[in-house]
Amino acid sequence: MTGNGFDPVEYVDGSYAKGLLLICDHAANTLPQAYGSLGLPQSEFSRHIAYDIGARAVTLGLAEKLGVPAVLSTFSRLLIDPNRGEDDPTLVMRLSDGTVIPGNHPITDAEIEHRLARFHRPYHQAIDAAIEKFLDAGITPAVFSVHSFTGNWRGRPRPWHATLLWDYDPRFTKPLLEEFSRVEGMVFADNEPYDGALRNDTMFRHCSMRGLAHTLIELRQDLIGDEAGVKHWVETLAPMLERVNALAEVHEVRHFESRTGPLKHLLKD
Repeated sequence: MTGNGFDPVEYVDGSYAKGLLLICDHAANTLPQAYGSLGLPQSEFSRHIAYDIGARAVTLGLAEKLGVPAVLSTFSRLLIDPNRGEDDPTLVMRLSDGTVIPGNHPITDAEIEHRLARFHRPYHQAIDAAIEKFLDAGITPAVFSVHSFTGNWRGRPRPWHATLLWDYDPRFTKPLLEEFSRVEGMVFADNEPYDGALRNDTMFRHCSMRGLAHTLIELRQDLIGDEAGVKHWVETLAPMLERVNALAEVHEVRHFESRTGPLKHLLKD
C-alpha cells in the first residue's frame, strides 16, 4: 500500500506578517485509494472516529477571514493520527469507540513506519516549514489548533459549546477564555473534555518545544455541522483571535515546564 499520488497536507497561504498560524490535525475523513476503507463500511467515515466534524470548515473560514496561513491534514485519523507522537500506542487505532478497524489489526511495524513516512511526518514537516517561514521573516508566531468533539459520550451529554486545551503556557489560552466569558450564553470550559497536556502531540512538538504561544480549541460538533454553524463560529472567533493575537507576549519565545515532565533535557542548546 503506497498511497502514491495522495498529498497528505492541505496548505492555505496567508499573511505571515500577522503572526498567526492555524492548524487542523483531524480535518479529513478520506483515505488513499490503496487503503480502500480499511475494511469498514462507509457509514463509519461520517463519524467522529474518522475525523473532527466541522473542524476543516472552521479552519478554512478563519484563514480566509483573518488572512492567515493554515496547515491541515488530508487523511483520516483512522489511517494514522497526526495528533499523536510516533511512540504513542494510539497512533494507529485498532479499536475506536466500539468499532474494530480491520485494516489496522493486525498491522506490522513496517506498515506503521510506512504510514509515518508517507502521511504523518509530511504533515508535521509542513507545520515546521510554516513556522520557519514566520521565523525567517523575524516574526514569532502564535499557533491556533482547531478540533471538535461529540456532544454526547457514552450516554453522557457534554454541555460545552467550546473548550480550550493547553498544558502550562497560558499566554494564548487565558486571554481567549476571558474573551469567551464576555459572550452571553456561551458555555465553555478549560481542559475539557480532554487534558491538553499530551506529550509529543502536535502542540507539544511544535509549540511547547519551541516556546511558542498556542492553544487548541474544541468545538461541539453539532454546532459546526452545517454552513450556518460554521459561519457563526468563524464570525465569533475571528475578532477574538485578532485581539489575543495583538498581545505582545504571544509573539515572544518563552518556555514553560510541561505537566507531562521536564522539557530541559529535550531542548536544544
